[in-house]
Amino acid sequence: MKFKKLCALFMAAAMTMSMAGGLVQASETETAAETTVTEAAAEETAATEAAAEETAETTGVPKYIFLFIGDGMSYPQVQATNYYLSANAQESEDILTSKNNLTMMNFPVAGSAQTYDSTSFCPDSASTATSISTGHKTYSGTINMDETMTTAYETIAEKLKDQLGYKVGILTSVNLNHATPAAFYAHQASRNSYYEIGLEMVESGFDYFAGGALLQPTGEEEDQQDLYEVAAEAGYTVVKTQAEAEALTAEDGKVVVIDENLADSDAMSYDMDLEEGQWALADYVDKGIEMLSADNEEGFFMMVEGGKIDWACHANDAGSTITDTIALDNAVEKAVEFYNEHPDETLILVTGDHETGGLSIGFAGTDYDTFLTNLNNQKISYAKFDSDYVAGYKENGTDFETVMADVTELFGLTAPAADAEEQTAEMDSADDHKETDASGTLEMTQYEYEKLQAAYEETMARVNEEESEVSQEEYLLYGSYEPLTVTITHILNNKSGIDFSSYAHTGLPVEVFAMGVGQDEFGGYYDNTDIYNKMAALTGVE
Repeated sequence: MKFKKLCALFMAAAMTMSMAGGLVQASETETAAETTVTEAAAEETAATEAAAEETAETTGVPKYIFLFIGDGMSYPQVQATNYYLSANAQESEDILTSKNNLTMMNFPVAGSAQTYDSTSFCPDSASTATSISTGHKTYSGTINMDETMTTAYETIAEKLKDQLGYKVGILTSVNLNHATPAAFYAHQASRNSYYEIGLEMVESGFDYFAGGALLQPTGEEEDQQDLYEVAAEAGYTVVKTQAEAEALTAEDGKVVVIDENLADSDAMSYDMDLEEGQWALADYVDKGIEMLSADNEEGFFMMVEGGKIDWACHANDAGSTITDTIALDNAVEKAVEFYNEHPDETLILVTGDHETGGLSIGFAGTDYDTFLTNLNNQKISYAKFDSDYVAGYKENGTDFETVMADVTELFGLTAPAADAEEQTAEMDSADDHKETDASGTLEMTQYEYEKLQAAYEETMARVNEEESEVSQEEYLLYGSYEPLTVTITHILNNKSGIDFSSYAHTGLPVEVFAMGVGQDEFGGYYDNTDIYNKMAALTGVE
């Protein structure tokens, strides 16, 4: 029964109590109303179960389910990546063409999901992942709990394991007890309860965990038993080297695999920063398929998060955003290879939890032009540039000319020529498509060069500064990032025809690509809670 009808029943009950004027009459009416509501809820539950049975009978039950979540990945991230690949494959200088370069874009069904949560139309990862994993809205920052923080929601992964005996794998390029992976096994009022989330990870009994290191493994005060020891005592094989990961077989049982080459915040490296031979997200998916499918008659559920797409967008680093989106798509390709061997038993979903950064294809300074191949000049992520270069600049008091040489080598940006004229622009309007003077050059204008110098000076001035509040002007210029680094990526983005409007999340809907058993259920425009509802209906879990 719909919410408005339930409200009408309660109102009718209240009016009856008032008119009767007696406690007995009121009690009887309350009881009647409650009974009616209970019956309505039972009817709705029965209808939902019947619909689930009908869906399963019509489409079949997927034995193997892959759910890929690009954190912060909405249409702008997918399309910018696709256009970047098209620009690099362009054969003619005069005629621009594009095709679907990403595996996910070639899935037979595409839908769209709204992402708002109980807090805002610009939601966070904890609440949106909760919606996807449980079918319930909640407050930003909350993992699988209701708004009162008293009711815990069971996740699709837990239900598939407990009710159907599926094996479960949770993979991420960020920390294993970060918000999105946690939303498939934990139940916490705060996403920052990292130690408690880690304990729930172990208690879940899920079969394969792989990705970045656990945050606060000995607790916030560093006085708790190490979570890796807790996992080992619970029967998990814990491995922290690539060689150990490569040697894993299904006979090793339940495993926790921590990437050997940890980077910022003990997450996996940005794909752009990986060295030859180092494992990427796709390698962990490949190993996960091997571990979960061997000697498994029941089936498996695998959630894979491309978490650093979000981190790159927060930092307004378009180059790292694109390469990590490609990395997620490479992981999707591993699932497609498995699907090709089991087409009648496999379902693959690719979606995002929300959009991050307000990324746009187009910038005022390049008018109607794009120069996406400029991003090829970026050789290092913002995070690695911070750790490997900026930290040294601060420590050594490096002069701007030396810094500028590194900027040219690592990002392609060059100082303006001595005789460079001041750049001007012609006014545009809705009725005119003005020709732009932009040529795609990576030579900075005097305006851009002065912005970079100012950012360098701000970075160098923060050498001995503890984390503190910044002015509105500083935040709009640099967010919470290193002024020098974020200004470099801003200039390179803009010279490529890319821009960001935020350092936070936005309210854009996200894509839902589907292939395999039950794929047709995922077309259309719906709420992100329906991703859970559709998976539950297909599998028949209660």
